[in-house]
Order: sequence, then C-alpha cells, then structure tokens
Amino acid sequence: MAPEREIPNETVPPAGEPVHLPGPSLLPVVVAAGITVVLVGVVLSPMLAGLGLLVTVVAIARWIREVRADIAELPQEH
Repeated sequence: MAPEREIPNETVPPAGEPVHLPGPSLLPVVVAAGITVVLVGVVLSPMLAGLGLLVTVVAIARWIREVRADIAELPQEH
C-alpha cells in the first residue's frame, strides 16, 4: 500500500458551496402507485385506468410545484 501524503493546511483550498438536497417527499411513491393503477386499469377496467391517470397527473403537478418552490428558495449568486 502506498504511504499517505500529508498536505499542509495552508495549501488546502477553501470549501466550495454546500450541496443542496431536496426535502423528503412521498410524491414519487404516489406517482409510481398511480402509474401502477393505470396499467392495472388498462387490463381490468377503463374507470380504474382513469382514476390512476387522475392520481398520476395530480401528483406530478404537485411534485413540479414543490420542486419549483424549492428552487426559488436557492440563493441567486451562482
């Protein structure tokens, strides 16, 4: 194994900007469940497929709104 090199503290560059991670959300799970209901509804019943499509579209719209609000809170000095 190679020996570890020590770097003096004065040559280490300052830390960059912090990484932004989105908050926890159940919306991806709701979208996946809605798509599953759509696919099952295609086989079993058009009404079930419509219900799954409605759930999927509403969840995607809320997810987009949540992400846009999250992005709007980020600092603009990039």
